[in-house]
Amino acid sequence: MSVPITPAAGLRTLALLLAITQRAAAGSIDIPGELQACRALVDPAPRLLCFDALAVRHSPPRFAGRHGVTTEPFTIAGPQRLRYQSDGAIFVMYLRDGDGKVAQNIVLHGGGEDIYLIEKPGTYSLQVNGSETWRIWLEAP
Repeated sequence: MSVPITPAAGLRTLALLLAITQRAAAGSIDIPGELQACRALVDPAPRLLCFDALAVRHSPPRFAGRHGVTTEPFTIAGPQRLRYQSDGAIFVMYLRDGDGKVAQNIVLHGGGEDIYLIEKPGTYSLQVNGSETWRIWLEAP
């Protein structure tokens, strides 16, 4: 069942999600506060979007490490969002296809978080080189 979102409710939800994302990026995550903010939303559709965003935001990473690592191969059946965070000044990641060829070179300068959309189904691995700890998630787009 589809629940329509009013423009005002959509803007409130967007503002809340932006605030959650900014707090998470800054490292000061208040999960109980974020849950209460979602719970306070009256309209069902924005409320669900808010809780879904929290579930994605706080899920454990698929891969995590420090410095250099090559992951085990993984297979995707459709597009997947590769979300990655780095705590160091240097983060370089190679998305390799099933033959080991570089499909995409990804660089994140100065730490933080970013995303890359893997569009094609297939088998991939990641070669990660970072100056500090890092985390990587595979998520539905």
